[in-house]
Amino acid sequence: MRCPFCKNEDTKVLDSRPAEDGCAIRRRRECGRCSRRFTTYERVDEIPLMVVKKDGRREPFDRGKLLTGLTLACRKRPVAAGRVHALADEVERELRARGELEVPTREIGELVMEKLRQTDEVAYVRFASVYRDFKDVHGFVQEIEKLLGARNYG
Repeated sequence: MRCPFCKNEDTKVLDSRPAEDGCAIRRRRECGRCSRRFTTYERVDEIPLMVVKKDGRREPFDRGKLLTGLTLACRKRPVAAGRVHALADEVERELRARGELEVPTREIGELVMEKLRQTDEVAYVRFASVYRDFKDVHGFVQEIEKLLGARNYG
C-alpha cells in the first residue's frame, strides 16, 4: 500500500480489525520512510447494483442519495448521525443480499420507510410525504392514520 503522504510503497500494518459490521477490514498502517500513520479499508468488490427508475431508466445504486434522503427525513429529530448511517448500511445490505442485479426504486423506498417507521415516526412521515408525493394535507392524514392504526393493532 502506497503512503498517501510521501508516496512510498514500503508501509507496514500495525493493526487490523473488522469494520462496518464485518463487511470490511480496517487496517492501521505506518510508512517506512516518513513514519506517518494512516488507515485503509479493505472491502469486497461487489457487483454493481442497478436501480430501475419509475420511467424505466437504469442507474447505478448511489448510497449517497440514500444517505441524503435519510438525513433530510431525520433532520432535527432525536436520531443520531451514526444511526442514520447504520440505516443506510442496513438498506444497502438487504438490497445486495437479494442477489439481484436490478432493484426498482419502489422497493428501495418501501424498505427505507419500514426502517424509518421503526426508528422515528416523524422521520417516517417526512420521507413518506416525499416518496408518496402527497398532493395535499389529506395524504398526510391518511399516512398518520395508517401509522396510528398499526401502532394500536400491531
